[in-house]
Amino acid sequence: MSIQYHGQNARLSEAVTANGLVLLAGMVPEGAATDIRGQTQDVLAQIDAHLVAQGSDKTRLLRVQIYLSDIADIGAMNEVWDAWVAPGHAPPRATVQAALADAAWKIEVVATAAQR
Repeated sequence: MSIQYHGQNARLSEAVTANGLVLLAGMVPEGAATDIRGQTQDVLAQIDAHLVAQGSDKTRLLRVQIYLSDIADIGAMNEVWDAWVAPGHAPPRATVQAALADAAWKIEVVATAAQR
């Protein structure tokens, strides 16, 4: 099996492809000065870009884990999520509250998808 590491630094890879799968690291907002809606849009756009770069897309998501710094943000996050997720392709998903590495981050998303 071939394993390829993408966007790698000394600590982590942003994505790994192996055996027809794309595994994404925790995607966090690049523009942390916005509210949960803006941060969610930012993170989902990053996921779109990473999936396309690795020969996949959001219709091929197999599993998503969402970490929120405040679970009270779930309603607003879900509004953005619901507008983004491909109809008929909603992946299995878990959403939990967690202490994120940067206090400015309101969301972190980990995703796994199948390649085309």
